[in-house]
Amino acid sequence: MVPGARELEHVKFTLDWIMLNNIPILLAEDDKNDIFLMRRAFDSAGYLNPLYVVHNGQEVVDYLEGAGQFSQREKYPVPGLLLLDLKMPLMDGFDVLAWLRGRPQFEMLPVVVLTASKLEEDVNKSRELGVFDYRVKPNAFEDLVRVLDDVRKCWLDERFNRFACGQNAS
Repeated sequence: MVPGARELEHVKFTLDWIMLNNIPILLAEDDKNDIFLMRRAFDSAGYLNPLYVVHNGQEVVDYLEGAGQFSQREKYPVPGLLLLDLKMPLMDGFDVLAWLRGRPQFEMLPVVVLTASKLEEDVNKSRELGVFDYRVKPNAFEDLVRVLDDVRKCWLDERFNRFACGQNAS
C-alpha cells in the first residue's frame, strides 16, 4: 500500500521534530543557579536538545573554534543556537558578540542574549553587535520555561521547520 499525502506529511513532521530535538544548544552562563534553572526549564518544556554549558566568554570562543578542551567535535558539536549572558568573567557577552561579528562562518548562528539586564544601552549595544534577539531573564520559573519555549520555537523551529512561528518576539 502506497502512503497518501497525509501520511507522508505526518512522517515529514515527525522527522523534522526529531531533527529539531537533536540540534545542540550552547548556553553561556556563569551563575550555577541560573544553569540549574535553565536545565530544569528545558526539561519542563520537554526539550531533548543537547545543552552544552560554558561559563565565560573565552569558553564560548574556544567552544565555537573547537579549541583546547572543546577540540573533539563529536563530543562538542557546533551549536545551532547560542544563549548568551552578558555579564560573565574573562570576556563578557559584548566581547563575544564583537568576536562573532568578525567570523563569517558564524553569521547564521542565532545568538540570543539571555540576561538580567534591562538597561536600554545594553539592548542597543547588543543589537549593534548583531544579536538576533534580546531577552531578560524572568524571576518566575514558569516564565523562564515560556521564554525558553518561545526562543526555541523562534530561533530553531523557524529556521528548520516550515510549520513554526514566523515572528521575532522581543
